[in-house]
This record gives sequence, C-alpha cells and structure tokens, in this order.
Amino acid sequence: MDIKTIQLTQPYSYLDIYHSNSTTLLPGLVIIPGGSYHKIAERDSERVAITFASQAFQTFVVRYPVVDHRSYQDAKVAIIQAFDYLLGHAADLDLDPQQLGIIGFSAGGQLAAAYSNRPDTHARFAALGYPVITTTIDDRMGVTTENVAQLVNDHTPETFLWGSINDQLTPYLDHLAVYAQALAEHQVKFELHELATGGHGMALANYYTGVVNRQRTDAHLAKWFPLFMEWFHRWQDARG
Repeated sequence: MDIKTIQLTQPYSYLDIYHSNSTTLLPGLVIIPGGSYHKIAERDSERVAITFASQAFQTFVVRYPVVDHRSYQDAKVAIIQAFDYLLGHAADLDLDPQQLGIIGFSAGGQLAAAYSNRPDTHARFAALGYPVITTTIDDRMGVTTENVAQLVNDHTPETFLWGSINDQLTPYLDHLAVYAQALAEHQVKFELHELATGGHGMALANYYTGVVNRQRTDAHLAKWFPLFMEWFHRWQDARG
C-alpha cells in the first residue's frame, strides 16, 4: 500500500491517500472524520481507512480545517476539492469512479451528508455514522452549520445510516430520525440501524479503534461494519 498526503487548495486542508496497487479498478471511499472541529478524530480516520482497505476499497481521508481555523463552509469546500482530485487521478489510483462513495462520522457525518446532497455530487453512495444532522450542537462545535436533512432531494445517493440509542450528543430523534424521514419522503433508498448498545463516537467499536478511543469497544455496535459490507455488496449487485 502506498500512503501519501496531498495539500488541498483550501487552506489547512489535506487528503490522505491509502492506495492499494491493484490489477483491477477498486471501489473507493472518502472518509470524513468527526472530532467536533476541535480535532480530526484518529478513531474515525486512519484506522477506518485501513480497515476498509482490507476489504478491497481504495480509501481516502479528508482532513478539513479544525481548531482555530474551523469552518463548516471551508470544510465543505475541502471535500469538493478532494473528490475533484480523486476523479482527476482515478486511473493512477486504480479507482472506479462509478463506485466512489463517502462515509462520515459525527460532525463528519454532517459534512458527508451535505456533499452527498449536492446537485453535482460525485458520491455514488453514502454512509453516516452517529451523524450530526441539525444545528443543535453548533455552539458546542463553534461553527455555524445547517440542517442537512433539508438538503435531501430525489437524486440523493443510496445511504446507510447507523448509531446508538444511547447517544447523548446526537440523539436519535434530533438527528438520525430527521434524516431518515427526509430520505423516505424523497424515496431515496436507505438502510438504518439504531443499535441498543454503545454510544457516540465509537468508530468501529472494536479493539483496533478502542486503543485510541479510551478503550471504548462494544461488540454489538461493532456489527455496523459487517452490516455495511452486506449492504454495499447488495448495492454493487443492483448496479449489475
């Protein structure tokens, strides 16, 4: 695997590339970590990228402006630039642009949703883990965001959603339920898992992410990953 980082045109923004040299084009996944704009959460970034790379994805992590430079709007620009770069270098990266998706966690889930709903989005599928959807925690994050459920449209890509009913930061009724309702109203295909254990910010919820996440693991919540893989393969099969 070749790992490198490129600087995007948007200041304080980078794209980490985990390129598996392949004899065939592979699906791709653009990963948007959480961290409430106070950091780029390690639990949601490199370890997620490597895990998905082990499942034959080309993986990429967007590092958007945080801390003193945090900005929701600038972060959205960074994601657009990341996708533009990947499309322009798809052949070099052994990437199938028709199977390029986006996954976001927490604050990164809000950004991933915003990008997936753009009229010119290049995300063919989306996955949102314990995402921020509405503006209820803007003060906590120190940014001004938007209710991304209001961006859902008839062309929003098929979406996989998951979280924990114990999540106190982004409670189900205020966030995931709002987004799922918007998807249903626009007849966008989606799958939703609101699991009974775990909590917010648990990434893969296994030992691999737990060692950088205060030892937070949960075997039941960790099932979101094989459920996603099953969902993704159905998505692939449906494309023919």
